[in-house]
Amino acid sequence: MAVARLAAVAAWVPYRSWGWAAAPVGPHRGLGALLALIPQRAPRWLPACRQKTSLSFLNRPDLPNLAYKKLKGKSPGIIFIPGYLSYMNGTKALAIEEFCKSLGHACIRFDYSGVGSSDGNSEESTLGKWRKDVLSIIDDLADGPQILVGSSLGGWLMLHAAIARPEKVVALIGVATAADTLVTKFNQLSVELKKEVEMKGVWSMPSKYSEEGVYNVQYSFIKEAEHHCLLHSPIPVNCPIRLLHGMKDDIVPWHTSMQVADRVLSTDVDVILRKHSDHQMKEKADIQLLVYTIDDLIDKLSTVVN
Repeated sequence: MAVARLAAVAAWVPYRSWGWAAAPVGPHRGLGALLALIPQRAPRWLPACRQKTSLSFLNRPDLPNLAYKKLKGKSPGIIFIPGYLSYMNGTKALAIEEFCKSLGHACIRFDYSGVGSSDGNSEESTLGKWRKDVLSIIDDLADGPQILVGSSLGGWLMLHAAIARPEKVVALIGVATAADTLVTKFNQLSVELKKEVEMKGVWSMPSKYSEEGVYNVQYSFIKEAEHHCLLHSPIPVNCPIRLLHGMKDDIVPWHTSMQVADRVLSTDVDVILRKHSDHQMKEKADIQLLVYTIDDLIDKLSTVVN
């Protein structure tokens, strides 16, 4: 079984299309050695025609229906949890699905309620509602143990999911994990700016990653998020955790991942910093690190089970 999985990783199509070296991954080859592989040419991102999973909807009687794409396969499955107002069709989500496909592992990506193809109104979204969305995906769609990959605000939510579903969440990978960050940033504003946001009902938070140059965050979203902050006390998560963060991140300081590592109860925690990566961490080398980290955890979990 292990030999077949290693062969699948070595033959993964994006290695050829992105110019990555095809190298076996497994217990005999460390993550550090794999990351030493130097890409030879600029990436050609995953073509849309390669994604053949069909769009489906999770119907929830009293909650908005969630749009998702599910790839069936072996356990542990991988669930990608997007960032703030991000869709399921982002670079990292597609790369993870393609990698899971090459390994034969299950994968789920989805849109939060009020975002993308899911039902709901984004202006009525809250962190608590998105937490329920993640738990619905885990409870109603995911089969068996799951590795959660949370990007930015999705990293905050993956921690909540691990706390709520410890029997099903067996590992976490955070990419620029934004635990408490929105609340922390708001609390750093001057008293005058806070009052202005409260009056307007919207915080126009500057961001180079938005087409408008700002993210219009509802004041109600910020106030509700205060009830879900985690860094003020020990975080009761005991599974393996890998936290990837770019040191050029100007949205979520990389120190946040260090705080998460310090707060979680798990003793199996690695923080991996990339010196020249930004908040999105979607360049070729970033994606390479991400998929190798997923494979390394799958291998670790399989070894424990066996």
